Formats: sequence, structure tokens, C-alpha cells
Amino acid sequence: MSGEPVRPNPQPTVITHTRVIDGSGAPAYLGDVVLEHGKITAILPPGGYADVTGTTRVIEGAGLITCPGFIDMHGHSELQILLHPEHLAKLTQGVTTEVLGQDGLSYAPVDDATLGAMRQKLAGWNGNPSKLKYSWRTVGEYLDRLDAGIGVNAAYLLPQGTIRALAMGLGPGEPTPEQLSAQVKMVADGMEQGAVGLSSGLTYTPGLYAGEAELARLCTTVAAYGGYYAPHHRSYGAGALDAYAQMIALAAESGVALHLTHATLDFAPNEGKAPELLAMLDAALEAGVDVTCDTYPYVSGATALASLLPGWAAAGDAETVIGRLEDDATAAKIRHDMEVNGSDGSHGMPVDWDSIEIASVDTPQLHVLAGQTIAEIARIQRVEPFTVFCNVLSADRLATGVLLHVGNEENVQAIMRHRTHTGGSAGMLVGTKPHPRGWGTFPRFISHYARDLGLMDVAEMIHHLTGRPAARLKLAERGLLRAGYAADLVVFDPDALLDMATYADPRQPAAGINYVFVNGVCAVDDHRPTGALAGRALRRTPEGTAQAS
Repeated sequence: MSGEPVRPNPQPTVITHTRVIDGSGAPAYLGDVVLEHGKITAILPPGGYADVTGTTRVIEGAGLITCPGFIDMHGHSELQILLHPEHLAKLTQGVTTEVLGQDGLSYAPVDDATLGAMRQKLAGWNGNPSKLKYSWRTVGEYLDRLDAGIGVNAAYLLPQGTIRALAMGLGPGEPTPEQLSAQVKMVADGMEQGAVGLSSGLTYTPGLYAGEAELARLCTTVAAYGGYYAPHHRSYGAGALDAYAQMIALAAESGVALHLTHATLDFAPNEGKAPELLAMLDAALEAGVDVTCDTYPYVSGATALASLLPGWAAAGDAETVIGRLEDDATAAKIRHDMEVNGSDGSHGMPVDWDSIEIASVDTPQLHVLAGQTIAEIARIQRVEPFTVFCNVLSADRLATGVLLHVGNEENVQAIMRHRTHTGGSAGMLVGTKPHPRGWGTFPRFISHYARDLGLMDVAEMIHHLTGRPAARLKLAERGLLRAGYAADLVVFDPDALLDMATYADPRQPAAGINYVFVNGVCAVDDHRPTGALAGRALRRTPEGTAQAS
């Protein structure tokens, strides 16, 4: 990065007579929170602050809660945070740190060809903005781009599928010793450049082609650097419990810390099975495996429509995949795999076209389809749902995003209560009707599940969203309200807090978020974003912690 970015200057501020929830899980107490030079410099008894110079801004916090900024453990904003660096979707819900590079697919490290393939492959997650300057190739260069000015802090996971593609292309197959060594070196280089761990997307190509021995080599390398492994594992449906067990065994073998990302149990066969998963986590913890998880507080999920294809049919670039869909004999095999067998891309479940709703398209002529299920479109067009599936993917060059209405509320609540749980939005911010979790996750955790349903008290839920994920990320002096810690914090009205984002209108900022501070800079001021770009790339250091450089 040439030169140092110009950063906004934090104003000395005190939030007086506020209810302090410090992120540790401890109960609230009253106090004055003092912010200076981007740090929390003191937490005093209520009314205890006195400004002898008159230069400190005073915010009356009576009736409000002040807590650490929320940490989104699962973001899909790698391009959107560069295109719209103020990052209002996350900032306006109180998020001050986001973890990028999820599900094994992202944009660094890359070469020119792999970057082009990732841009096309991930268009349903992040768009494919042509006006963005794709100037980076390494992880360090991408983190430098973030450091040039973003609204929230960001940490980065190395994407295993992208690394595999860079070493050996998009297709299946066992890596040669040289190809595996190349992957290991890319993981080591990425960790040294500041990544905090490794992610996988084991239902997405090309990550799903990786065998356990290949994954173990990469995880062993991550463990040597003190990072963690965040797998989107091989099934969230018919084989979900076995897939979770496989990841726990991998962590035990490699010694890597394990973070089970969007740890859901979806689809009808898993109804009521959360206690089995939680017992598995407890047994792993007792056996010495370092395991945590995250969830989003909704029953529906979101992904790319093309991800539902069987792995064999999704191999290669977009033109190759579309060619299979347009070949009658091959398409018939794909249909049988999806509708009868239950493909790996559909988590081993025969596809239910009524549960798949179009959320985003890249082709303007297809915008009319957003908000409709594949089955509804088929009925209107008087064709088979599989025909709609093929036609949409072909016309949209695989860039379509969808919602999957396959979740189970009982499981959502049970997993949310677990002692390893953290919050992750898995939010995709592009398209006509993106999932509301992109704008509403963190207020919903607190307002709906803690305050309204009483699943746990508000202080405990805030611990799930702040102190606990900070510990997993090994953030240096972040995630708690402590003197000397970075001034990442949110001030909200506990009675007015509400996620306003809905499936019908998903891009709505939350109600009740009064102030947000990022590195001591006021980024939301009296409910209004200020446009400040005070976020930093949080890089793994040689000591193993993650911090701003």
C-alpha cells in the first residue's frame, strides 16, 4: 500500500449514566464510559466524569445500553465493502467487526484467471461490479485495500476452494504432491500476511472435491499459526450430523481450532435433532477439541442457485456448466440427481422447488422473478420447475441468488443457547430481495430472542455477539468494554431496538441503534450514519493475536 490512509480523528467523548454491558456476560451496571484517542480510557461511576477543558462531547446515556460493537463471524461482503465502504448494512445494526472470506470461496489469493472465475462464480453472493478496481492478488494486498478506508473493522479467512482452484483448477481430482504443497504454501503465506484462519465450502465446487487428507494438511498448517478452521461442511440436510462429526474428527486429528459456521440443522429429517448436535459439541469439548459455532437468527437460508447442482455437474467454468444444462441427456441426469437421489449440492435431499425463492439476479430482464419460488414461476409459465431452474441459470450465467426456506425454529433456538455459540449473519447484500439477515441479524438476536422470547438475558446474548467471538478471533483488546480497549461500541435503546429488515423489504436499518463508534470515531450519530470510514483490517500478528497494523 502506498502511503498511509487518511483516517478520521476521534473526538473525546463520554457516554454518561448509561447501562454498561461489558461483553463478558456479567450483568449491566451504571457508569460513564470515556473515549479518547480511539480507546476506552475509563469507565467511571455514573456522573463521575468531569471535563475541566470543555472539549469532550457528552452523550446522555440514561435509559440506554452501551456495549461492545457486535462481531459478525460470517460475512459475505468482500466486494461490497469496497464498492460501498461506509457499509451501512452492518454499521446500522451495531456491527463494528466482520469476518470475510467465508465458505471456502473468495477473492484472495488469486491470479488473473482465478480472480475472473471467482468473480463469475460468486456473483450471486457479492455481485460482479465492473467499476471496482481489482488491484490486489495476495491476501496482504486485499487487506491493504480494506485499510484504505472502510466503515467497520474486517478480518479475513483464507478460502480453501479458491486456493485449490489456484493450485489445480476448478475440476475434481486428487492433488499431486506438488499441487498439495502449493496449497500448503499459499495457506502459510496468507496466514503470515494477516489472515486469521481458513474456511471451506464443502458443498461448493471446487472445495467439495477435497478429501480429508488434503483438508488435514491445510488445517495442520493453520494450527501451526494459531488460526482456526471455519468449514461449511458436507451436508446441512440428510447427512448433517455425520458431517459435523467429520469436521470434529478433522479438528482432533490436525489440532486446529474449529468454528462450525452457520451451524444449522435444516430440512425435515433434522427436526428436533439439535440436542444430538449439542451433545456432540459437548463431548468434543470434554475431549479437548477447541470448538465454537455461529448461527443466524432466522429459519431460512440463502445461497447461489447454481450451488444446488450436483458436484459433478458444477465442475468447471460457467460456460461448461451451462453447456451441461443445455444438453438434453446431461440435463436429464442432473434432474434425476436433484429430484430423486438428492444431490450433494442439495445436501442429500431431493430438491423441493417450493422452498427455493429467487433473491437476486444479474440480468435485468430477470428482475421480475425476484420474490417468487421456482415452483411459482413454473406454474405461471406452465413448464416443469427443473426447466425454470435450467433457464434461469443459463440466462443469468449462474449469477442467481436464492433463499432456501428449509429451517426449523426449534433447532435454531436450541443451538443459540449453547455455550460455544456466536452470531454470524451469513448476509449477502446484493439483489432485489436479499435475505433480511444482511441488515437485521444482530438487533434480532437481542430484541426478538433475548428481550421478547426470553431465551437468555440481554447481557448473555451480548456476550455471544461480542466477547465470545472476540476470543475466537484472538482480537487484541477488542470485544469487551475495558479501559485500554479499542473504542468499538454501540449505544442502543433496549425498548426500541428492532430489526426492521423483512423478506418483503430487506434493506431496512434497525430501529433503536442510537450511536455506533468504530475505533473511537462516531460512525452512527443519533441514529444517523456519519459516513466515517474508521474501520481497519485486523491482521493476525506473529504473536497470534489479530489487531490493526
